[in-house]
Amino acid sequence: MNLETILNNTEFTKEELVYLLSLEGQDMQRLLDRALEVKLRELGNGVYLRGLIEFSNSCKKDCLYCGVRCSNKNIPRYTLTDQEVFDCAELAMEMQLGSLAIQSGERSDRVFADKIEYLVSEISRRYNNKLGITLSCGEQSEDVYRRWFNAGAHRYLLRIESSNTELYYKIHPRNQEHSYDVRINGIETLKKVGYQTGSGVMIGLPFQSLEILADDLLFFKNTDLAMVGMGPFIPHDETPLYEYKNELLSDEMRMNLTLKMISCLRLLMPRINMVAATACQTIDKQGREKAILAGANIMMPNLTPLKYRENYLIYPNKQNVKDRPIDAKNSLHLKMEAINHEIKYNEWGDSKAFFDK
Repeated sequence: MNLETILNNTEFTKEELVYLLSLEGQDMQRLLDRALEVKLRELGNGVYLRGLIEFSNSCKKDCLYCGVRCSNKNIPRYTLTDQEVFDCAELAMEMQLGSLAIQSGERSDRVFADKIEYLVSEISRRYNNKLGITLSCGEQSEDVYRRWFNAGAHRYLLRIESSNTELYYKIHPRNQEHSYDVRINGIETLKKVGYQTGSGVMIGLPFQSLEILADDLLFFKNTDLAMVGMGPFIPHDETPLYEYKNELLSDEMRMNLTLKMISCLRLLMPRINMVAATACQTIDKQGREKAILAGANIMMPNLTPLKYRENYLIYPNKQNVKDRPIDAKNSLHLKMEAINHEIKYNEWGDSKAFFDK
């Protein structure tokens, strides 16, 4: 295969994506550089912020990789009060972040649905819809998705974690509570309701091949997503997948593979939003900056009150759990300036791919 020819393509076969994901050294850097060129051409050098509110670590799911899985009895469970959520929203306004992302463990009971609807509606009312709102609150009925949308949420992230059915059931229990088909239907329902819909995968999982990752990229493309969040898999010692920790690629290799995934997806879907995940920074101190230079354009500074953050550890050693939000924002500002990117304050930063349609 000819690298330069492939890098100038606008459509990619699975075989070409596998080839790009296998690149190393200068060839890998050429891929990353090309993705940056495409991002700058299509989206500019702007980076948009989502103030992250980790609303609750209560979860009915028992995913085999996740530190807040319901079987983990070694973490105290919490749910923010209404006032704590509103305080986070006020902080986002003061810091000129432009958008919020409300994330939670998965629940689908009526109390939870009513609470999210109220919080979204009240934030929208208090700030006259000046704060964009992204939700990542798991699988819900179409009615609940509509209620939250009508309350003021307009983006929704429902991560598939792997689009490969066989791998999906190696990282989730095989039961009705963890149905691949329900997850896929949820993504389609979110699109139907009108959300800017996002999904994502973990990179460097046990049992995962470059062919599976290439299929993940094509899944994003074929599903016509507006946004994607991808990050390296980091094993948690309170989960079943931890037993495979010695079989994983090194941190450096998982980081490089994550960067190649981001770059390939930027070539494949030039105008979507992509997150530079905190997990990147966890295994590489400059991980988020590297992700931005590989094609990402979104970052999520954490607004969750400090006293709760160590109990929302989907993976261990998460970075910035003790950083004050204003310090984190100022640090991001300087880091983005250093790599010739500009944080766009007071902007929603919606997906251009979504509005292209």
